[in-house]
Amino acid sequence: MSAVSYPVRGTTRAKSAWGRVLGRGSIIRRLDWMLFGSAFALSAIGAVLVYSATRGRMELNQGDPYFFVLRHIINTGIGLALGALTLWYGHRRLRDTAAILYVLTVVLVALVLTPVGATINGSRRWIVIGGGLSIQPAEFVKVSIIIAMAVVLTARVDAGDLASPDQRGIIRALALGGFPALLILLTPDLGQVLGIVAIVLCMLIAAGAPKRWILGLVGTGVVGALAVWQFHLLDQYQINRFAAFADPALDPSGVGYNTSQARIAIGAGGLTGSGLFQGAQTNGQFVPEQQTDFVFSVAGEELGFLGAGLIIALIGVVLWRACRIARSCPDLYGTVVAAGIVGWLAFQAFENIGMNLGIMPVTGLPLPFVSYGGSSMFAGWVAIGLLQSIKVQRVMSA
Repeated sequence: MSAVSYPVRGTTRAKSAWGRVLGRGSIIRRLDWMLFGSAFALSAIGAVLVYSATRGRMELNQGDPYFFVLRHIINTGIGLALGALTLWYGHRRLRDTAAILYVLTVVLVALVLTPVGATINGSRRWIVIGGGLSIQPAEFVKVSIIIAMAVVLTARVDAGDLASPDQRGIIRALALGGFPALLILLTPDLGQVLGIVAIVLCMLIAAGAPKRWILGLVGTGVVGALAVWQFHLLDQYQINRFAAFADPALDPSGVGYNTSQARIAIGAGGLTGSGLFQGAQTNGQFVPEQQTDFVFSVAGEELGFLGAGLIIALIGVVLWRACRIARSCPDLYGTVVAAGIVGWLAFQAFENIGMNLGIMPVTGLPLPFVSYGGSSMFAGWVAIGLLQSIKVQRVMSA
């Protein structure tokens, strides 16, 4: 008598679920692993650099050399979870909640201007939750600006009503980007405002907005910058930073101290560096904020030109893969979202590395995925989740 097998209840359903995850054409196989690997490598390198920069700073790490690196690793883990959640939910479903996300993040930015906001290192940018935890709403508002602007710019184009965004859509999109930028400028945080400008420009270009709008926005930005300077809307420490950038020898022991010491550290690294944990500038604690704004100087000193070049190369890979995702997306909405992320990460990386090298003024922007900081890490991995969602859903719809 031949044996008769009976299916176990739930087996077929379980196999189907695993098939969607691991089988041919599954989500796992459709991910852009080069994009993920480059971003994860940057976070891993950041953990090593953060440890090197903080292990001997007893006044900062509360006597625990692993204080900052453990938190960096935890932040990376939370960021990965947020990125996975974003991928699971999908950039298209986020389009339906764009208004809610936008209002929520803008309210958080506005709260920074109230007594709820906390001033750290002369800047009012954070909301302290308690237990030493704080968030920087300006990092999260960039995500909501990208999604909200993409919805407004592309709704009628993807519906087939228009070939490119019309004037009304562009004005609404500019308002969505401009309002939170104005709030952030009041904190004041000029670096984040410039980052939002880069995002808006990239999204308008990707959406196919007429050139007059692009040139007009650039012109408005120049006039706005002159107005900010003329009417003294910047704090004195920000003015001093720009003065030190214009003349590095102006006050090397005062306002120009950070950038001067960072350049010394990077220059001392040479081709191959002084060796991990062997940097004289880093061990001597000569560079302030070295785990955040000036973490690139640790790489330059201890890993040399080759190590610092590896970081730049990995950032380049992230941007390259993001550009490929933007170009291959079948709908304009996904293309514009990806373009906004490219503008965000490209500007922030250029500004951070540039201020370490002395070719850009100090603005306090972290190096994406590398610098210590929870808000920046969380927002960065949400951006990766958005890119992966666009990539996965592009393949599904192909």
